[in-house]
Amino acid sequence: MNATNSTPERGSQSSPSASKTSSGSSSKTTSKTTSKASSAPARSTSTSWFSGRRMNVAALSPDRYARLILSTTRVPFLQVVKTSVAAIVAWVACTLLLQGAPPLFGVIAAILVVQPSVNQSFGKALERCVGVIIGVVLAYFIGVVFGQASWVILLSVIVALLVGWALRLGPTSSVQIPISAMLVLSLGASTPGYAIDRILETIIGALLGVAVNLLIVPPVALQPVHEAVARLGNEVAGILDSLARVLSEPSTASDRTEMLVEARLLTPMRAKAAAALSAGEESLKYNPRRSVHRDLLESDGQLLAMLSVLVTRVTGMARGVYDHYDDELLGEPIVGEIVAELGRASHDLRLVIANAELPGTEPEAAVDDLPALTAPLAIAVPRSEHWVLLGFLLEDLRRIHEELVEATEQR
Repeated sequence: MNATNSTPERGSQSSPSASKTSSGSSSKTTSKTTSKASSAPARSTSTSWFSGRRMNVAALSPDRYARLILSTTRVPFLQVVKTSVAAIVAWVACTLLLQGAPPLFGVIAAILVVQPSVNQSFGKALERCVGVIIGVVLAYFIGVVFGQASWVILLSVIVALLVGWALRLGPTSSVQIPISAMLVLSLGASTPGYAIDRILETIIGALLGVAVNLLIVPPVALQPVHEAVARLGNEVAGILDSLARVLSEPSTASDRTEMLVEARLLTPMRAKAAAALSAGEESLKYNPRRSVHRDLLESDGQLLAMLSVLVTRVTGMARGVYDHYDDELLGEPIVGEIVAELGRASHDLRLVIANAELPGTEPEAAVDDLPALTAPLAIAVPRSEHWVLLGFLLEDLRRIHEELVEATEQR
């Protein structure tokens, strides 16, 4: 009995200590968990602070601001020489014709007027002269009405900006009006005839800038047009080869995706070529060398018009093949003929680009001298699940065939 009763007593005595131990361990565990939880936000806050610090450092890096300031293209050295010549001639001419203050207005006008094209030079000269005339006249009347106080200069700047906005002038004239008014009131308020001299000085500098840009190797921006058109034609031929490769042998999804991405890149290339063509046309306006280069530019325009049609067709063909491709497509009898026709179209397109003889460009690959799109295409009845895609490809090939045959006959 005693042995039996003593066992529960020991158990009852040990249970409180065990409960104390368990409660103590649980409290320690809870406190550790709480401390970890409380330290987690501190670590996340410090991490976010450091990441924000790194982002701020990256935002303030010199390379980032250098990319904003520096240009990817350099101004032609010939234009630098022409601008320097225009500034020197304007300084000498204004000094000899107009006695008095240094001819700052004339030199600034000459520098701003020398542009990449003669047409742009005429536009800049007109904008500069209009802005100076309005600004000088406005400064004269404001000085007569309000006197020569210092706050009148600030008033003239505000009124000049409002006048430029009301007249809907361009950026050059709108900025030139307040600058001219401010300079006249601050530098020539007490000098008789200062305003009239500055108008004459600006006109002389602008005319000399146009003359220098017109007489010393007038710029002609045709080489970028030749290069852009030739590059676009070679890329279209490359997409035709990619389509033929996808339809002639088994391909993976990544191969077809790469083909579609390359085809879609033709659209921005076409836009770049069109922009280069517009710049080339502008460079020939009022240019004494336009008669020599007009035929070349017209040939580039015709070639780009043909390539624009091909870009639309080829991009659609690539998307159609990407969307409706399956392994059974290669088993269609007509697919082999389509592949052969794609190869002929690629060959003839390269032949057209080579026969265009675009200055400063070379054909991408050697091609035969004779066109390949001569034999009619034999059409077999496709399977029901493929007839939409194959009919779509055949119609695009027909349009490509017509464009290339017409371009070949014109050469």
